[in-house]
Amino acid sequence: MVMFLFLVVALAVVVAAVTLAVVGGGESGPLPEAAPERLRDPLPVDRPVGRADVESLRFPVAPRGYRMSDVDDALGRLAAELAERDARIADLESALAGARAAAAHARADKPGQEGRR
Repeated sequence: MVMFLFLVVALAVVVAAVTLAVVGGGESGPLPEAAPERLRDPLPVDRPVGRADVESLRFPVAPRGYRMSDVDDALGRLAAELAERDARIADLESALAGARAAAAHARADKPGQEGRR
């Protein structure tokens, strides 16, 4: 019976010590914050982002969800690259329309070529 009482008291002391250490009641203060986990699979910086890059992108989970700065950085990068691609596509479509118009104009200027295509 004495041994059981000793074990209960020892267990209570250990639980109290751990609780004080976690809560910050000890001399050293509260436990330091853990270093935040950073994005493991960043988007490539040496080439444009591709479909596989986006599909493999995984954000580390923070205590209240995802780290907003990681998500904001990735979305900002994707938005910039999509805007650049859209502008490039618009330039190419404009150049193609100009080339088609010039070809049609050249065909119209040649005599005897109006009906051919």
